[in-house]
Amino acid sequence: MIKTKENSFDDIYEVVRLIPHGRVTSYGAIAHYLGTGGARMVGWAMNACHTMPDVPAHRVVNRKGVLTGKNHFGGNRMQELLEGEGLKVENDQIIDFQKHYWNPSEELL
Repeated sequence: MIKTKENSFDDIYEVVRLIPHGRVTSYGAIAHYLGTGGARMVGWAMNACHTMPDVPAHRVVNRKGVLTGKNHFGGNRMQELLEGEGLKVENDQIIDFQKHYWNPSEELL
């Protein structure tokens, strides 16, 4: 389901809550699914949700699997959360990124 209206942070959070444990997606994939094309807006939403325990923002990375949002978690918290879900991270990048990649446009038909 592609939405065409301007999406709020709540729309983004709704998608992020659906990312399965042990999987990750990208800012751009969420933006594409919502029909915005604005990966930066998704990034702003992720930066604003760190006090919301029901939004797994640590599962959203850049299109190459790099933990670009890690500074907003403090220390290595983003990496620790991902590793706690079974992913391996080296030099702030997810190992075997495509194996763990979750595409909302394919998964949420």
